[in-house]
Amino acid sequence: MATQDLYNLSPALRLMIMGLVVALGPLAWVWLRNKNQPVARRLRVLTLVTLFLTFDLVLFGAFTRLTDSGLGCPDWPGCYGHASPIGAQQPISDAQAALPSGPVTHSKAWIEMIHRYLATGVGVLILTLAIATWVARRGRASGERAGDVLPMWLPMATLVWVCVQGAFGALTVTMKLFPLIVTLHLLGGLFLLALLQAQAVRYEQVQGGQVPVSLSPRTWQLLIATFALLWLQIALGGWVSTNYAVLACNDFPSCQGSLWPEMDFRQGFTLWRALGAGLDGGNLSFQALTAIHYAHRLAAYAVLAALLAVAWQLGRVPAMRRYALWTGGLALWQLATGLGNVLLGWPLLAAVSHTGGAAALVIALTGAIFSSAGDARTQSASKLRASTL
Repeated sequence: MATQDLYNLSPALRLMIMGLVVALGPLAWVWLRNKNQPVARRLRVLTLVTLFLTFDLVLFGAFTRLTDSGLGCPDWPGCYGHASPIGAQQPISDAQAALPSGPVTHSKAWIEMIHRYLATGVGVLILTLAIATWVARRGRASGERAGDVLPMWLPMATLVWVCVQGAFGALTVTMKLFPLIVTLHLLGGLFLLALLQAQAVRYEQVQGGQVPVSLSPRTWQLLIATFALLWLQIALGGWVSTNYAVLACNDFPSCQGSLWPEMDFRQGFTLWRALGAGLDGGNLSFQALTAIHYAHRLAAYAVLAALLAVAWQLGRVPAMRRYALWTGGLALWQLATGLGNVLLGWPLLAAVSHTGGAAALVIALTGAIFSSAGDARTQSASKLRASTL
């Protein structure tokens, strides 16, 4: 079987060019459709396009993980030192012949590399956003005021974070799907969505002279608490997926015919360990997998209740009803896809849809938070615009 260094930077420049090619389409579309618009308008549209493509990237990342394609190319950033599987056909064929079921096959190599191409393209778009924002704030865009453009910290934080995501992507491969690293990579992708959504909402407010919607302290606190619970639940869900613990319980509402099956929480939630490794040096026990699965299921009850409560409260505020509908609908979507994973034996469509629902909830709740404020935090339109200077 062909061997390869974990890191091989020789195809890095060609991968960067591939990312630029991926990004050119969205960039050209934004420019042509908005070339006569103010720069702030163009930046907002580019932010929304980048948000959409990042959401697609999260979904494709879930597809890559769920098809066991994460090691389809066992080195980083290329594939056996090449920029695409075309140049690596012989080592891939050798690896597939030695182990036909994977982890290296021709189809898995293509899935993994397409994921990397998309990630590089998103990185180019985020870099473009940061540079364009800096140029606009320096007053180099004709007829624009700096107050119409977001402060630099938001696009810069997004740029820094996408670089961190790239590092986690490399570690995912070089550390052989280490569960903690893969889970953090998932969380990082969703945090990137939150940063982009925050920028999109702020641009909408600045352009429209809008102020955050005033919420009662109770509703605001419930919204923040639910957002925190959502992140905890996503982390638990990522831990289930990266440890392949979905099928530890294949019935509902019981698990293995019991409402409290035999579980090993200590072993299941030992974070620093290799994939499938138990504390005694052997394989991770079935009781540990059950604990991982059941913890996610128990937390889901609380998160579902909180999401529906937030949807109800936001629905009482006319300006927040779109977020109420999205939050309530996505909560039910998560319930349906979660049950589908358990009762239908973890079908690929339901599993990817479940990840997509979690990502959409992050976007919806981030939008609700940045579109609103508690009574004591509500700002005037003039203060909001001044904060962007």
